[in-house]
Amino acid sequence: MKTLEKMRAAMRRERSLRRMAPDIVYDPDLDTSHGPILYLENITVSFDGFKALNDLNLYIDDGELRCIIGPNGAGKTTMMDVITGKTRPDAGTVFFGQTIDLLRLNEPEIAAEGIGRKFQKPTVFEQQTVHENLELAMHADKRVWPTLRARLTGEQRDRIGEVLDIIGLTAQCQSRAGLLSHGQKQWLEIGMLLMQNPRLLLVDEPVAGMTGHETERTAELLNSLAGQHSVVVVEHDMEFVRSIARTVTVLHEGSVLAEGDMNEVQNDPKVIEVYLGE
Repeated sequence: MKTLEKMRAAMRRERSLRRMAPDIVYDPDLDTSHGPILYLENITVSFDGFKALNDLNLYIDDGELRCIIGPNGAGKTTMMDVITGKTRPDAGTVFFGQTIDLLRLNEPEIAAEGIGRKFQKPTVFEQQTVHENLELAMHADKRVWPTLRARLTGEQRDRIGEVLDIIGLTAQCQSRAGLLSHGQKQWLEIGMLLMQNPRLLLVDEPVAGMTGHETERTAELLNSLAGQHSVVVVEHDMEFVRSIARTVTVLHEGSVLAEGDMNEVQNDPKVIEVYLGE
């Protein structure tokens, strides 16, 4: 693994990024041509003497779908807080590609670089239609009425239609978001993030409270996003993790306890002892 100093001096990434949402401008120098898209190295976070993260090292590849599991208090939420700028670590480094030091940026700046986060509880505009929610997510001006009065370009309409198809809500596009089922609201919020075309998508417990059918549909959705986006899923539902897992990282007491495919992880004696055997 190259050192961070070498990463900073590495070749700048090719300019041909994937198609982006028209109102979002990312740093064209995001370099993932020489390694993972996300680096967390030696991250430590303490709260009143308790180490929520303890010398954590984590690497996410470009286009990867990664599942993060672990018992309550393992540091999963704090890890996402560090990546998105909500929490500043006591020690360590966090890089997006080889050139973007996330610890030098605030939350809006990190989002603008192409990192999106979906929390466990969906937060959609319930009085607006599904289409309007996606339109609001696309525009830089987040005030509702200026945004909804704006004339959409053909390219923007095409992008909304594409995202509606991805999240499976084309038939509900003119329905108020408040009338959607819990699972549909979760998909809509993922769609709102997709309107900003994040390079990295952090998804927190996406299937909590879903029906079996909704859980299956969510697995299909997240699998479809991998490749075009890097997706990190934090989840407790082990059956769901098995349905989407490619690489699984197990956190325990703020550090990586184990990492590998699902078979390796679920048969690891350490993982069984602290998590799967509960």
